[in-house]
Amino acid sequence: MAQESPKNSAAEIPVTSNGEVDDSHEHGFNRDLKRSLPAGLGLSETQITSHGFDSTKEGVIEAGAFQGSSASPLPSVMSPSRVAASRLPQQGSDLIVPAGGQRTQTKSGPVILADEIKNPAMEKLELVRKWSLNTYKCTRQIISEKLGRGSRTVDLELEAQIDILRDNKKKYENILRLAQTLSTQLFQMVHTQRQLGDAFADLSLKSLELHEEFGYNADTQKLLAKNGETLLGAINFFIASVNTLVNKTIEDTLMTVKQYESARIEYDAYRTDLEELNLGPRDANTLPKIEQSQHLFQAHKEKYDKMRNDVSIKLKFLEENKVKVLHNQLVLFHNAIAAYFAGNQKQLEQTLKQFHIKLKTPGVDAPSWLEEQ
Repeated sequence: MAQESPKNSAAEIPVTSNGEVDDSHEHGFNRDLKRSLPAGLGLSETQITSHGFDSTKEGVIEAGAFQGSSASPLPSVMSPSRVAASRLPQQGSDLIVPAGGQRTQTKSGPVILADEIKNPAMEKLELVRKWSLNTYKCTRQIISEKLGRGSRTVDLELEAQIDILRDNKKKYENILRLAQTLSTQLFQMVHTQRQLGDAFADLSLKSLELHEEFGYNADTQKLLAKNGETLLGAINFFIASVNTLVNKTIEDTLMTVKQYESARIEYDAYRTDLEELNLGPRDANTLPKIEQSQHLFQAHKEKYDKMRNDVSIKLKFLEENKVKVLHNQLVLFHNAIAAYFAGNQKQLEQTLKQFHIKLKTPGVDAPSWLEEQ
């Protein structure tokens, strides 16, 4: 009895009596494969049959329409050859059959989800980077302008108005400083006149032989002190109005002018940067930089135009407000000074009433907030 060589059961091919290959084993394999394949594969019936042990091909694929019971359609059947059958267990995990019935093969691996939440640290770092780049460009533009190498955008009409405003602000500050000095000196003089009037009144009571003379001087000094207080109220009102005009209204306009000048520097800096890029070569590396520079230049140009328009509007309104305020205050100052030194007490009081100025009575405290209510 010949010794049987050990073989794998999957490699045994039974042969019938007439020499044909018995395919009963393959039918059994097909049944096992039906159980192992997942249900629901919407494939046409496919059969892979082996035509010989000595054939170099692993199998012949024959595809045909699915023929089965209309009541309960069966899943597709695949009859692989020996080599194909040995590969199925490894490839089965990569088969994905969508609802449309087409097979797609995907590779297994880790799934990475996009992180939609931005990192605050990265945002701050990006802001610092943009700020540093903008500061560098603006500093380079300022240095170039001071050295006479860089070009700057100039609006001649607007620049002239800004220069006039700054010059007027210095002159108004000088007037304000002198008016404050006059107010301080007048306050000291009125205080001295009041004390002198009290001294004359006291001597008038104690010196009977000079009673009338001391009495006249006491009345005169008290009247001068009273008129001085009225003039002092008019001067203080003038100082308060001019101080509001200079240190608030004009200063607010000059703050807008500073913002306009900063926008102008940024505009010129990015304009110069764009001009330098346009003068260079145009290739795949420089075209994205030129487009980005063009976008930044356009954004800063819009900002510059907006700030220039804001400055023009504020200068116009400031001029109208300045003329109106200074006209009233200069009339007040002139009439009060003239009436005081002319000794016209009624005209001096009428001037204060005209401008709705209320004097504080000496020795009387200001009313509390409860009394004002």
